[in-house]
Amino acid sequence: MPMNQPDFQKITPLLLISPNGMLGRAWRELLDAHGLDYETAARPDFDLNQPETIEAHLVDGVRTVINCSAWTDVDGAETHEADAMLVNGEAVGQLARRCQAINATLVHYSTDYVFNGRAETPYRTDQPRDPLNAYGRTKARGELLIEQSGCEHLIIRTSWLYAPWGSNFVRTMARLTAEKPTLRVVDDQRGRPTSCEHLATTSLALLQNGGRGVYHITDGGECTWCEFTQEINRQLGHSCDVQPCTTDEFPRPAKRPAYSVLDLSEAEHLVGPMPEWKVNLRSVLDRMAGSTE
Repeated sequence: MPMNQPDFQKITPLLLISPNGMLGRAWRELLDAHGLDYETAARPDFDLNQPETIEAHLVDGVRTVINCSAWTDVDGAETHEADAMLVNGEAVGQLARRCQAINATLVHYSTDYVFNGRAETPYRTDQPRDPLNAYGRTKARGELLIEQSGCEHLIIRTSWLYAPWGSNFVRTMARLTAEKPTLRVVDDQRGRPTSCEHLATTSLALLQNGGRGVYHITDGGECTWCEFTQEINRQLGHSCDVQPCTTDEFPRPAKRPAYSVLDLSEAEHLVGPMPEWKVNLRSVLDRMAGSTE
């Protein structure tokens, strides 16, 4: 869908929180490519746990705040739930209330883990939150506090993020399938991978086209972690034998939902079909091949 400058002017200037993370970098490169007016906020000058830094950066005149900051250590949240809740829950509430005070739109990222994983069809945006683990509880709390703040917002749930840079599943499996003759990968958790660049681009399109409330953005299609790895292996031409295993064979501190496929229909209604995950994966792998990161 075409994006034009007058619409961009309605959402700028922007404030990009955590511009150096995996998703933050995707946003930064996208904003630079479009020549949009934005500032960044990152540690140590900006800290979601320090309300005074929120007020110092979220000033009158900022029209859109893009929050790419989060506690993302799913297993670590099981033993440090209070710390994770500060970042993903209470601090997000402070951010939302400040956005409401300066009349800015908050773009915030949430997760498929706010659902319990017992569904058999893709989760709609309006289905009840029912997280299985501590991380999911913290993200659900953040969603609730944004809704209660009264600020104009765009909550985007997503899943299984990857990019040509940073620490992520695709880069790890690209390395392991090159190094190991055999890999066993979980085959009883099903979801949707998401390219960070696709996520940022589609988020901007939603924002520009008036999307407000809760939306789901991922790559198109669905797979298990094993199927995801098998496709990484295939596209790279590696000879690793990628074998399926069960979640129970590799226990983790945090319980994972068995089925966390997100329904994309509302976002696709506004911005068009999501590219299939194998297509987005191909683009990322091609650029990883020429990268020194």
